Amino acid sequence: MSAITGPVHLVGIGGMHMSAIAQLLLERGVSVSGSDLRPSEFTARLEARGARVYQGHAAEQVHGARLVVTTAAAAADNPELVEARRLGIPVLLRAEMVARLIADKRVVAVAGAHGKTTTSSLIAFILSEAGRQPMYLLGGESLDLGGHAAWGAGDLCVVEADEYKRAFLEYEPSVAVVTNVEPDHLDYYGTPEAYHAAFTAFARRVRAGGLLLACTDDPGAAALASQHLPGARVETYGLEGERDWLAHDIRFAPAGASFRVEHVGEDVGDLHVNLPAGHLVANALAAAAACLHVGVPFAEVAAAVARFRGARRRFETVGESGGVFVMDDYAHHPSEVRTTIAAARRRFPGQRLIAVYQPHTYSRIAYLWDEWTRCWEGLDALVVLETYAARETPLPGRGARDLAAAVITPPATYAADFADAARQAVALARPGDVVFTIGAGDVVEVGPRLLELLR
Repeated sequence: MSAITGPVHLVGIGGMHMSAIAQLLLERGVSVSGSDLRPSEFTARLEARGARVYQGHAAEQVHGARLVVTTAAAAADNPELVEARRLGIPVLLRAEMVARLIADKRVVAVAGAHGKTTTSSLIAFILSEAGRQPMYLLGGESLDLGGHAAWGAGDLCVVEADEYKRAFLEYEPSVAVVTNVEPDHLDYYGTPEAYHAAFTAFARRVRAGGLLLACTDDPGAAALASQHLPGARVETYGLEGERDWLAHDIRFAPAGASFRVEHVGEDVGDLHVNLPAGHLVANALAAAAACLHVGVPFAEVAAAVARFRGARRRFETVGESGGVFVMDDYAHHPSEVRTTIAAARRRFPGQRLIAVYQPHTYSRIAYLWDEWTRCWEGLDALVVLETYAARETPLPGRGARDLAAAVITPPATYAADFADAARQAVALARPGDVVFTIGAGDVVEVGPRLLELLR
């Protein structure tokens, strides 16, 4: 880490990525303060570690700071950012700060519209189990590592490379994994072409002699892999066709999936994952390829993959009551929803599946409207919770109530709030059923309410 002296003030300290930065700074003995709109589990943990956390944003809260770091979601007229600039305090975006923190490490960066958190968590876990003591910054909490960030004493760093507002263009990875390039964040990018161009720019940032691993089962990642990238080697991976890394002989069972790994036609060995899902097979294949590239023996890779439980909010078990299982998943794109439903059908064969879905931002629902109305097949019932608006204002005709009315299969209803959603789900559920809460907002709070009502 290039010398960073505190105090450092973080605007939006309670966010997943911002709290990771705060934790890493505290681990290095740097004085940290920060602000967020509301307290959370993350802010409580940071306070316990010695950070000073303010609720709400106010100009005087940056007084005394030597550096201010801001989430990309903060508006330019945020009073703390305005005051920092007036006082001449340097202001860095979150990704710029991450780039400073990881500057002395060999970076394994995982990018893609879907699968980033699971793949980066698995890579960090394999490296940890192999004694490599990696630094890591993840976009979700690893159940296996007990958190989402650690400094690590080794020379490797695993970072989830987020494409929102082109954040991933701050990094210069030695190994880059691209899980897929399916247009998202079009409220920012505007067009699919601009989104694809950002991934091309990311691929071109792989260091000379480095490796780009692209999942060519995905058309967008396949197009990326076909481009000429000066200085970097490109290897493809996937579940079908001709791939440098191929998962074949895939065997699904309710308890998980087993498959053979092949590298350029040569058999490497067998892997087992603990969820019967094709996307997890692909993610495990990518993680294995990345870790083998940095020198982890295959036997150690296989042992870690078999023990991997995943990240919080990724097909996570919340609990069981009255014979009803409650699960939670972060899916917030139609492709992710389809993947989650397919995995649920394999994991819970013959059982009824009910979902409580919370749309995440009005713009994402609007630009993917047709997909959102038809990605729910495989469910027996759907409750659409009021939209998690984040930083947006409602778009006419594209709200949660409109979506519930537009979904054809399965039968769908609208819920105005958590209590309403929990009541509806409990009325629908029978012993033996599985209820999923789905979405990237705070829908996770519905699960515990469901269990309480079921009791």
